[in-house]
Amino acid sequence: MTLSDIAAGIEVTTKQRERGVPTVDGTEMDLADRLASHADVLPCPPEAAATVLDRYASGTSVGDVARAAGVAPMTAAKTLHLCGEAGVSPLGPVGRDVVRDWLAGDVSRADAVTLTGATPTEFALAAYVEAHDPVVGLVEAAEAALTPAGNASVTKREALAETMTDATDLV
Repeated sequence: MTLSDIAAGIEVTTKQRERGVPTVDGTEMDLADRLASHADVLPCPPEAAATVLDRYASGTSVGDVARAAGVAPMTAAKTLHLCGEAGVSPLGPVGRDVVRDWLAGDVSRADAVTLTGATPTEFALAAYVEAHDPVVGLVEAAEAALTPAGNASVTKREALAETMTDATDLV
């Protein structure tokens, strides 16, 4: 077999085919309807949970999100945790270890609160986060709302901001 035999079917083109990023949205229902199937594990009504997720994904603080949804800030934080948002715990890694030790019965509550330096409300939220895993169905239902691609209020530039360089970076 010669080189010309190998290259017989190869074409050279001067134009590259445009290949955008494919977007797949298998969510025909709105967020509140998707959350409604897990209403028994949500700490608030599905409509309030949908408001919490939508507002939080747009960069609003948990307190402001809670006010907009008509729920307590603790309830909004619990909802976010159950829906898979990782940054809800008010404690760092060492504080979370102390809370886990308290939940296991290795440390008294008074000692755990002292060691973490948390307020009673912060400690209660951290204990909730450590004692409850995110619910798989809620994570799947909320995934589109919590990711920048699923949140219409996040622009492409904002989503890619950390990948862009500034003119001063080139110097």
